[in-house]
Amino acid sequence: MSTEGSGKTAPERAVIPSMHGRSWPNWLADLARAVFWIILAIILFQSSRGSSGVVAARNQILERLQQERKSRVIAMIHGKDTVTLFGIPVASSITMEDSEAVLRAIRMTPPDQPIDMILHTPGGLVLAAEQIAKALADHKGKVTVFVPHYAMSGGTLIALAADEIVMDPNAVLGPVDPQIGSMPAASIVKVTELKKPAQVSDGMLVLADISAKARVQVTAFVTKVLLKHFPQDKAVALATTLTDGRFTHDYPITVETAKGFGLPISETMPVEIYQLMDLYPQTGTGRPSVLYVPFRETPEARPEPATLPPSPPEPPQAPRADTLKP
Repeated sequence: MSTEGSGKTAPERAVIPSMHGRSWPNWLADLARAVFWIILAIILFQSSRGSSGVVAARNQILERLQQERKSRVIAMIHGKDTVTLFGIPVASSITMEDSEAVLRAIRMTPPDQPIDMILHTPGGLVLAAEQIAKALADHKGKVTVFVPHYAMSGGTLIALAADEIVMDPNAVLGPVDPQIGSMPAASIVKVTELKKPAQVSDGMLVLADISAKARVQVTAFVTKVLLKHFPQDKAVALATTLTDGRFTHDYPITVETAKGFGLPISETMPVEIYQLMDLYPQTGTGRPSVLYVPFRETPEARPEPATLPPSPPEPPQAPRADTLKP
């Protein structure tokens, strides 16, 4: 509607300030995107830089162990580590990729050279653990497995193939009874024994059949591994104890229990193993779940530095030839 002749002027339209012909909202949006990408680049750079330093420190300890023990040192350590771009801690277990890497390391080791394997794992795939255990059992040189904290399930299966198992006094092994999904194979079979077939679903009957086969297969494999150190009857008895499901899958087999089974247990853990474990943090980022302050070395406990005896006074030097007078 026109305002001409009415004496009133139309209100002026508000003008939004701009920079270089662009409105402030668009400019702020571009600035926020730029800041986001800069921060992301800094985070990725710091993450890659920090992880490379930790890997280098781990390799340095492994190299020192190899030189001191004249052996091939293989570490298979599963825990929460920053394995993603954004530092999210992910727990891991024994996989086929692990077995491929371990078998490659064993294949590159001379037959008579000792192998030291550091195990820290909750277990994992049966097939992968069996492959590693068989390769270690077939190795001619001495095989030593170090368990600084725990080697459960498939980790115990690998440890059984060693000529010597070195455990921390508080470390544990575990049963090697097979698991079908998230359920123990022995418990699945037990259900079909307690119920009539008509009361059990077809799916559960299939699982029970698979479970029965898995128990026989794992028991036979463990028996074969134990025959490296035990006679036939004792190998069968121990394999049955570890695989028939009489224990829960997280049952801790302590040093004393393992010795009672007749396993070749030692407690002489090298300090380098603990130093290596310190390089695997409990969590990737954020607040750690366990905190403690190391003891400070007191002056009384600090040994006095070694000193050399004082050197005897030097004899007077003869005058130099260029200072003699004619």
